Amino acid sequence: MSADAPQQGLNASLIGAVLSGRYRLDSKLGSGGMSTVYLATDQTLQRQVAIKVLHNEMTEQPEQHERFRREARAVAALSHPNVVAVIDAGEEAGRPYIVFEYVRGETLKQRIERLGRLPLDDAAAYAIEIGRGLEAAHGANLVHRDVKPQNVLIDPDGRAKVTDFGIALSLEADGLTKTGRVLGTTDYVSPEQAMGREVDARSDIYSLGIVLYEMLVGDVPFKAETVVGVAMKHVNEEVPDVRRMRPGVSAALAAVVERATRKDPRKRYPDMGAMVADLEAALEVELNRAGGPQGQATKVLDEAPVKRRRWLTPRRLSVAGTLVVLVGMIGALLFAGLEGEESGRDRPAGGGVRSSELELVGASDFDPLGDGTEHAEESAAAIDGDEGTGWSTETYRDSPVLADAGKDGVGLIVDAGVPVKPRTLTLRTDRPGFAGRVYAAAQGPPADLDGWGAPVAEFSASEKQVTIDLDLSGDARYFLIWITELAESPGGGYSATINEVTLST
Repeated sequence: MSADAPQQGLNASLIGAVLSGRYRLDSKLGSGGMSTVYLATDQTLQRQVAIKVLHNEMTEQPEQHERFRREARAVAALSHPNVVAVIDAGEEAGRPYIVFEYVRGETLKQRIERLGRLPLDDAAAYAIEIGRGLEAAHGANLVHRDVKPQNVLIDPDGRAKVTDFGIALSLEADGLTKTGRVLGTTDYVSPEQAMGREVDARSDIYSLGIVLYEMLVGDVPFKAETVVGVAMKHVNEEVPDVRRMRPGVSAALAAVVERATRKDPRKRYPDMGAMVADLEAALEVELNRAGGPQGQATKVLDEAPVKRRRWLTPRRLSVAGTLVVLVGMIGALLFAGLEGEESGRDRPAGGGVRSSELELVGASDFDPLGDGTEHAEESAAAIDGDEGTGWSTETYRDSPVLADAGKDGVGLIVDAGVPVKPRTLTLRTDRPGFAGRVYAAAQGPPADLDGWGAPVAEFSASEKQVTIDLDLSGDARYFLIWITELAESPGGGYSATINEVTLST
């Protein structure tokens, strides 16, 4: 919990009280609708802690009482450097309390109010740390449901920590915050939560996207006369283009905001891990543009799994490392020259240098003719640089031709972040034998197949790697790999797997 200036007022009479013979309440840090947070001294261990005490009137409401206890149980099960830790919990004279680690510093909201829009690398780094904390919560089947900068603490080392899981919902239980009830702060509320519908981890993804927008722009995207008016804007209006509000934002970082804040949860990131991976890649882009990592951003990148790092930033390369890279580049060029005509399809017509691979910033499943989802949780694996992972269709039993299953096809959409004009699209698969078409769109992505227009290529993935020539009349940002015929599945039936997608100029 944060060290805001002590306040007076509600529950001030508790200051000086000792809870359970151990925790002395020294001053008030803040107050909300359900509880008050105090700075306290753990007299047993002689350390400062933060204690949240349920308001008197709330103790008479069994539902609120149980929600408060649930927060203690839920967060106590989490152990992550980006989540404020629960140390203890108890009850004094019928009033439950939770003991948290005391985080000196300020909230992310206070930092934004103090500085305005944040440096691009700081914004990306904070979003990554918040995402990592939420990813841990989601792994424990907890959805926060109130992600906002007020609930993010920045410690003296610059690390972001998520706190206040007071309205968190367990995905394993019916829960106390049922469908039809809207909880959370409307400045950051997801459309489905604003409408009182069931929510899952993708609701936290939306809210984190709004928090990232605020860090980049310095203000929330929607304002209205009432909180209901703000909530309805989240339901009905698109989030403003962050690059129009702040032109210096990279396409990679803007693409994260755009995908995270899509109105339809099925079109957002399938999970928080996929969003964090794109944020890590975007942070590398921002740091490369700025000349290399600095401060907390360096620590954030150093903590990223190696397999999720897509680029080396200049200041990370030692002299020896630079020599290794240069030798590798020279070797690649010599190899290209020796290969000659055997690798002709990797070379432009008439000779010249090898094709250049374009950055892909997102991937999503596309099933407009079926139930709307086709292994959405796997889509990011098709562009993660690891051919050992991938996206696959569902298994269809009757025929390899999807039309026999009552729909023309299913697909995977990849996002280049900005309009580009690639020459080729390369598919890698560990199970060849499927076929289909490729479509392209400059905006969107379109929600139905008709919106994509005419295909720009047809393909048959008869080998583990197939390079498809694209017939583009102009630039495009989104590329749809539309699969109409499937390969045989090892366990019976028919499906298709795409382990990796690349675009090249």
